[in-house]
Amino acid sequence: MKIKFGIDRLLDEADLRRPLVDKRVALLAHPASVTADLTHSLDALAELPEINLTAAFGPQHGLRGDKQDNMMESPDYVDPVHNIPVFSLYGEVRYPTDESMDCFDVLLIDLQDLGCRIYTFITTLRYMLEAAAKHHKAVVILDRPNPVGRPVEGLILREGWESFVGAGAMPMRHGLTMGEMAQWFISALNLDVDCSVIKMQGWRPDGGQGYGWPLGERTWINPSPNAPNLWMARSYAGTVMLEGTTLSEGRGTTRPLELFGAPDIDAKQVIKTMHQLAPQWLQGCRLGEIWFEPTFHKYQGKLCSGVQIYVEDASYNHQTFKPWRLQALAFKAIRQLTPDYELWRDFPYEYQFEKLAIDVINGSPLLREWVDDNNAKPSDLDGLSCIDEDHWEEERRQFLLY
Repeated sequence: MKIKFGIDRLLDEADLRRPLVDKRVALLAHPASVTADLTHSLDALAELPEINLTAAFGPQHGLRGDKQDNMMESPDYVDPVHNIPVFSLYGEVRYPTDESMDCFDVLLIDLQDLGCRIYTFITTLRYMLEAAAKHHKAVVILDRPNPVGRPVEGLILREGWESFVGAGAMPMRHGLTMGEMAQWFISALNLDVDCSVIKMQGWRPDGGQGYGWPLGERTWINPSPNAPNLWMARSYAGTVMLEGTTLSEGRGTTRPLELFGAPDIDAKQVIKTMHQLAPQWLQGCRLGEIWFEPTFHKYQGKLCSGVQIYVEDASYNHQTFKPWRLQALAFKAIRQLTPDYELWRDFPYEYQFEKLAIDVINGSPLLREWVDDNNAKPSDLDGLSCIDEDHWEEERRQFLLY
């Protein structure tokens, strides 16, 4: 069976649209919110005579995609084609205003996630569910694949570390679709909200070459500017931590968030040390030494010694690849090679001004403390994370729809 995303089922099946008739409908979407024929969901819905579109919402990077980096805000505006207000959820506000919630009766949410806790669309989903409960609005999730499938990895966010990149107590790789995540939020937050999910048909999270993403069936559309392909998505749960470091994550190159480096590291020695410390954390992929010169962002115009993570050839193993552990190990290797290396970047990160970015990203200081502790071994971090991963595997089980 060929895969059908939630938006395509809504367009094709009149029974699914019937609850929207005579209702004011809003859409929360981004650039990857497209149909099978690559029509943006907003435009496709506007073509349906029985759908009364009255508003739209855009998350980080915008409804159509307009901002490159973190903390680059998008304004509200009126859509020039459909003449409806488009409210930014990454501008003056990140939580929907009462005014914007008054513009509709039913909210359709059609967002492509990357399967990683810190991707901000998850937090936007939570905020919209909370607002819908408060304002007695209905929500319909038009489900899409988790492109990295079901694997779970990383430490669970600790209490008090919630942020715009930490919407709840889940590990870095959560293994849920947005529809499943919505059901988990409703349960975890005890929300009284009318929320339904239009499930996909034919999604096989453990099947084929894609292991989550339907390779060969659906075109990859960047859900954010630096998410250019499936290989980035596979690595992202680890490489996103680079945003909290002085190392380049490859922004300003053609392979962002698939590599890391800096002018003052020795990539060959870093790879060698990683294999010495914990070769079991490097399974399911290949590491290669590279050189790159970012055209913007960190180390713009400077030659960097770097490491690229290869997960697109026959060496890739979906079950053994551990991007979060791999990237943590790279930090540990750099710390061992150069104990006084200025690794942690001190700057405002996603509206957190008092905490180190690396801690905000990980939902606690635990990973940073492990890296900086000369006596801490890979088995120590493994022990902590395995407990959290087993807990999450059990907790999420009741919310799986596929």
